Amino acid sequence: MYDLKLALRQFRKSPGFAATIILTISLGIGANTAIFTLVHAILLKSLPVTNPASLYRIGDLDDCCVEGGFINDNGDFDIFSYDLYRHFQQSTPEFEELAAFQSGQNTVNVRSAAGPKSQIAEYVSGNYFSTFGLGAYAGRTLLPSDDVPGATPVAVLSYQAWQAAYGAESSVIGSTFYIRNKPFTIVGISPPGFFGDRIHSDPPALWVPLNDEPYLEGETSILKQPDSNWLYVLGRLRPGGNLGSLQGKLSNNLRQWMATQTPYTINGRQTQIPKQHVVLTPGGAGIQNLQQETGSGLRLLMAISGLVLLVACANIANLLLAKGATRRAQTSISIALGAARSRLIRQMLVESLLLGCAGGVVGIAVAYAGARTILSLAFPDSPQLPIHASPSLVVLGFALALSLLTGILFGIGPAWVTSHSDPAEALRGVNRSTQDRSSLPQKSLIVFQAALSLVLLVCAGLLTQSLRNLERQNFGITTANRYVAHFDLAGAGYPTATIRSATEQLDREFSVLPGVQNVGLALYSTLEGNNWGESIFVEGRPAPAPGAQINSSWDRVSPHFFETIGQPVLRGRGITDQDTATSQMVAVVNQAFVKKIFPKEDPIGRHFGTFDQKYAADYEIVGVVADAKYNNPRDPVRPMYFRPMTQLNTTLQERSAITAETRSLIPNSITIRYAGDAASLESLVRRTLANMNPNLTVIDFKSLDYQVGENFIEERLISRLTILFGLLALILASVGLYGITSYSVARRTSEIGVRMALGANRGDVVALVLGAASWQVGLGLAIGIPVALLGGHLMASQLYGVRTYDPISIAAAVVILSAFAAIAGFIPASRAAGIEPMNALRTE
Repeated sequence: MYDLKLALRQFRKSPGFAATIILTISLGIGANTAIFTLVHAILLKSLPVTNPASLYRIGDLDDCCVEGGFINDNGDFDIFSYDLYRHFQQSTPEFEELAAFQSGQNTVNVRSAAGPKSQIAEYVSGNYFSTFGLGAYAGRTLLPSDDVPGATPVAVLSYQAWQAAYGAESSVIGSTFYIRNKPFTIVGISPPGFFGDRIHSDPPALWVPLNDEPYLEGETSILKQPDSNWLYVLGRLRPGGNLGSLQGKLSNNLRQWMATQTPYTINGRQTQIPKQHVVLTPGGAGIQNLQQETGSGLRLLMAISGLVLLVACANIANLLLAKGATRRAQTSISIALGAARSRLIRQMLVESLLLGCAGGVVGIAVAYAGARTILSLAFPDSPQLPIHASPSLVVLGFALALSLLTGILFGIGPAWVTSHSDPAEALRGVNRSTQDRSSLPQKSLIVFQAALSLVLLVCAGLLTQSLRNLERQNFGITTANRYVAHFDLAGAGYPTATIRSATEQLDREFSVLPGVQNVGLALYSTLEGNNWGESIFVEGRPAPAPGAQINSSWDRVSPHFFETIGQPVLRGRGITDQDTATSQMVAVVNQAFVKKIFPKEDPIGRHFGTFDQKYAADYEIVGVVADAKYNNPRDPVRPMYFRPMTQLNTTLQERSAITAETRSLIPNSITIRYAGDAASLESLVRRTLANMNPNLTVIDFKSLDYQVGENFIEERLISRLTILFGLLALILASVGLYGITSYSVARRTSEIGVRMALGANRGDVVALVLGAASWQVGLGLAIGIPVALLGGHLMASQLYGVRTYDPISIAAAVVILSAFAAIAGFIPASRAAGIEPMNALRTE
């Protein structure tokens, strides 16, 4: 208690010193706690369910959203058909319960007493909530009896949607919601903390039984198609279950089931069955798609923020060393009077720990503000985001532990150095000391700060270069003055038979709007995060061997789509009005398709098909368009072909192929090239759709520039935070250099006076002081450059189009750090040059 009172008395004597240290600590701890808040919420937190440790997922990858046939080249199966899920459910009693749920999401039109709304819906098995051990907040959850053919259509509404979209009205329970114009009874509200089976920026608002999928999807239903894989499967393991033997059993069951299914055995495909297998993974955190996507970036930010904290600790240690030097006479007298060194070390450590804890408290506020800002930047359009910036008990514990560790880290060295003061110094006087024990540690800390600051600046430079390369690459399209509106024709009540006429009407209605230059409808628009793909079979060539299929992405587009997005036709023609439902089925391919499939042949007039060799003559290639990126902008352009919105392939015989073909006729978006006032376009789009059909609502509306930019939100965030952390470290290092140089000048006042009395001019003094500062920074650069090269190598997966040893980034970091160091050193150097020799000599 005495040490505590003494520490508080020291802070009252030097409030500016204490405030500076607390502010420095709060920035370092705040940065680390903000990032840890996200790491905990995304990477470490379990779902808010009963006993999450007993949950296991059958599968380990993030495949989505509908896959036909075999999934991965190595045989890893992680997304399943309904039939296969039921087979697992019936053949693995090791699970208490085994639930299935949709791997993707449906954005559906929902009508109720609150009016029409676009909501996210997810198909789930009837035991979905019981598998997680969850009850309803109000009403009831889904039951297995709800998930059988012929059951009354019911749905569960999420607590968040109930609050935000329906005003928390109790009358919602038992009311009728029209989902895609089909009546459903809302039987309950989910628990408040439950956002679904995974962390997603747009969590489901509605959970619908799997067996209602045919009711909603009609002839495009895939529930009963054994080779349409679209479900994730997760179960609760019985106590005492052996994971290794269960995984082997599931893999064996998978292979046995496949051997009975024609889609997996025709055309020699049975040779692929022996390598098919599943991997059991912990399911307590749900489906970890977001974790897999953001994990490396979050770990990088955690490492970078840790470097900032180390720089802050080094800076504070320097301040405490300087403070200890001013207390050297007092410490020497205490030792001369018999005070134990351990007693003095304990006293100074108490001061450091108090400062660390005070900085931690302020740091929590900094972390809360920082985490909120990061979340708003990372998920700008996610009002129902299931990640919160509020610090949990785990985060508060992390901040406390970090505060204590920081206090010890920056306090132990100065306490040790100060406690070893020579009692003789008390008699000699501070400025007549024979040696300065703190000088070498202080200079070493400056070298350490300079090295770490250089590493952070190089990392910031590499990530900034990478982001610039991503954003400025040639996407193969023109984004300026283009706008994208997404909608749901099926959800508005259009049956499949009327989709083509509705598509043509949309094209006509939007083409004549004032200011509209071109419009193009598509199954999916460019770089929206969607992808359809099929295996290619070429007429006149033998069928590829099993496992050696040629795959290609594809899209359906309307006439003028290529013109609308600025994707030029290089040979032949694009999709035109002459491509009707009764004309020759055609396709336009991109350059990557030609390079992969017809590298030395003229593709115009050639035929190819999908699904099977017997369909190899279905589509005639009529044109070649320039390569453009429709999928992941980090990847090379994929082979891709485009088909008209109007042509349905009626030659297909397999049910899964017919379903996929029918589904592909439904466009999800319209891209508009607009020359008018962009601010008025959204309302114009909404009015036009409402005039066509009051149930046809806009799911979202955005510029094509914005849609493309959404692909780089994570990279942009990491780049900005790294720049911020790099600047913070640079400022701390510069302040530290300024402080140690000023302290050195103060201690060498007499020496400088003597030098000037003996004839040294101001330039000589400036050079003397700057030289001492420069070698510290130079040594820091010499250490920092190889460390920065190692750091660049470790973060190679985060870079695009830039070398890990990029000389521009390294040179820029060296120049910036040297410039800041020169300024930090010049200020005390110029002050030293202004010392009057007589005044300096009088200090003796």
